[in-house]
Amino acid sequence: MDKVVASTAQAVTDIASGSSLAVGGFGLCGIPSELINAVHATGVDELRVVSNNCGVDDWGLGILLTAKRIARTTSSYVGENKEFERQFLSGELEVELAPQGTLAERLRAGGCGIPAFFTAAGVGTQVADGGLPWRYSSDGSIALASPPKETREYNGITYVLEEAITTDFALVRALKGDRHGNLVFHESARNFNPLAAMAGRITIAEVEELVEPGELNPDEIHLPGVFVQRVVALTAEEVSNKRIERRTVRPREDVA
Repeated sequence: MDKVVASTAQAVTDIASGSSLAVGGFGLCGIPSELINAVHATGVDELRVVSNNCGVDDWGLGILLTAKRIARTTSSYVGENKEFERQFLSGELEVELAPQGTLAERLRAGGCGIPAFFTAAGVGTQVADGGLPWRYSSDGSIALASPPKETREYNGITYVLEEAITTDFALVRALKGDRHGNLVFHESARNFNPLAAMAGRITIAEVEELVEPGELNPDEIHLPGVFVQRVVALTAEEVSNKRIERRTVRPREDVA
């Protein structure tokens, strides 16, 4: 039951080129940055990534993207990464865009063994009708477009069928974790992390604080250890190594 491994390098050693990865976090909040760095250090490429976004140019998944290790990404927001835009428009990267709530539910469904579900999100758009560019050619033409999806009417409302997502591996970050893999996430870091963890066949969690089994109140646990196969305890330096995309506050004026 002890799922703790000694290092991030050991935790990702069996991630091979061509693997699919579900990666937690929203923007740069709650991203498994140390595991991403460890994957980068292995040199694997042709990765197929599922994540809400793809980091920024020099942090998070942006590190893998800049090194051209990612072949395909399924995301809902990609607006903070210029290299992502360049690779997509030049035909170097395949991109499947999904409504954010739909992406979250596809990951959750994958973890729950639900193969597909109907949702109203995207009905009447290219999400349902098909035709969204997935990959461009070098000349700017569309090389691959999304296919149309099944729609069905329930109680007079049209819904579109969305397929669940499962991946070879999942990388997540938690505030606390015990040796059995039970995880607690901090505030807004509890966004895509539990969902990504559920979708991975092998889920690896980097935790800021490792505790012993029984120390976590069962009511405190956000993700049970059944979804987690490996746990890595971060050092104090790694815990403090965090960034945000864009600082939007200004210095507080002194009050006379």
